[in-house]
Amino acid sequence: MTDIATKTLDAAQAIVPRLAALLTEGQLSLATAESCTGGLVGHILTNQLGASDWYLGGVVAYANSIKTGLLGVPGAILASAGAVSRETVLAMAEGARKATGAACAVAVSGLAGPDGGTPDKPVGTVWMAFATPGETDAQCFQFTGSREEIKAKTAAAALGNLLARLAPAD
Repeated sequence: MTDIATKTLDAAQAIVPRLAALLTEGQLSLATAESCTGGLVGHILTNQLGASDWYLGGVVAYANSIKTGLLGVPGAILASAGAVSRETVLAMAEGARKATGAACAVAVSGLAGPDGGTPDKPVGTVWMAFATPGETDAQCFQFTGSREEIKAKTAAAALGNLLARLAPAD
């Protein structure tokens, strides 16, 4: 693992105690739906002692058939927008909430590389969706680095952005 990936994962892990506290204080539960990270977000979450109090679980939906079958992503969305799209991650997040009964969900789908990119969606393009009791929204990110670095950056951004959405405004 590269130094960048290791440092990024350490930073992601440092976010989890605050995220756990907010979920616990709000009596909220969390689920994940992951494609390009292959379960890395769930792995980071479950490194936290007591995660079973607020993390219900996740789906690693690498194949489109899993996105449609387990998360309920409409095939028409995958056909028109593709797996790496706003529409897909929004459906993945809502599908994870529905499948688990969680109050919150985070979903990620992207191109970790080193190949598979296109001019419209280059390697490092990652869409994330964040479903909270107040709203569900999505955001696109463009990461650089090796495959493991992009996966680490994606996991860290997913956790950091979920934390930002759950944290009370100061």
